[in-house]
Amino acid sequence: MVVAAMVAGGVTISQAATGTASSAVVAAAAVPLGGAPYIFPATSNSPNPITAMKTTGVRAYTLAFILAKGGCNPAWDGSGSLTGSAIVNRVNAIRNAGGDVVVSFGGAAGTKLGNSCGSAAALAGAYQKVINAYKLRAIDIDLEAGEVSQGAKVIQALKIVKQKNPSVRTIMTVGVGTGGLEGGEAKLPGLDAAAGSPVDVWTIMPFDFGGQSGANMGTLTVSITKKVHAQLKAAHKNLTDAQVWAKQGISSMNGKTDANETVTVKNFQTMLTFIQQNHMARFTFWTINRDRGNCGGSSDTCSGISQNPLDFTKVVGQFKG
Repeated sequence: MVVAAMVAGGVTISQAATGTASSAVVAAAAVPLGGAPYIFPATSNSPNPITAMKTTGVRAYTLAFILAKGGCNPAWDGSGSLTGSAIVNRVNAIRNAGGDVVVSFGGAAGTKLGNSCGSAAALAGAYQKVINAYKLRAIDIDLEAGEVSQGAKVIQALKIVKQKNPSVRTIMTVGVGTGGLEGGEAKLPGLDAAAGSPVDVWTIMPFDFGGQSGANMGTLTVSITKKVHAQLKAAHKNLTDAQVWAKQGISSMNGKTDANETVTVKNFQTMLTFIQQNHMARFTFWTINRDRGNCGGSSDTCSGISQNPLDFTKVVGQFKG
């Protein structure tokens, strides 16, 4: 997954105009968090998240990314304040419009908390600071790159988080190969089971494989999701098929991926149908900022394929898990 820079549309997190400055975070709305596209937390409204909520059915967003700042300290992109008015106003605006947010930790680049925090307890403390700052109902750990090796510590930290916050949903988002969970990621379900299953939702990122530029990314995603299901079932032997499906999710990438695959709106519809048929927990994508229609080449703010604005978001908006 591409790391979310804190600069989008020429506006940084410290400059974003999101409303009247306030340090108080409003209470979360009781809305489903399963269909929550990734979005840069403070941008120049490209697109406007409130307008997108009104036109697509999406009622939640996943804000990315929290990284480490000067050790085991959580900060937006490793530098932005948790209590800055731009991000607080963005969260409040979404909640005041009847929505909610999930905050994501990690991503593809930057210094990760899992690497910077010396123990599971310290890491859990860093997660807790963010949970407290935004009164969160769910957190997403986007475990990528060098942080995968810290998987055991991350899972133990999530166990502590669940003990202190039983109602907070814990999401683990991981990369996959065409064969399912591979390498260090393949060890994670077993570590989770041994720790008492503190991970509530396992979300896969079925893209950036390389050599799949001509593949149907909808059917490929379904195939990989079934393989991951078998891996999760093997690790969590006490769970039924239905219970394992209820712990699974998909996080795709709209349009052109970093590996030159093309994920279409039709592919998203294939994923949605499969997710609904199996009563899965989460459907998201990277990222709503790219869902801008005819915007030219692929980038963090452009999907790279010709579509109407928010076409991908509208598909995810149909999922109410």
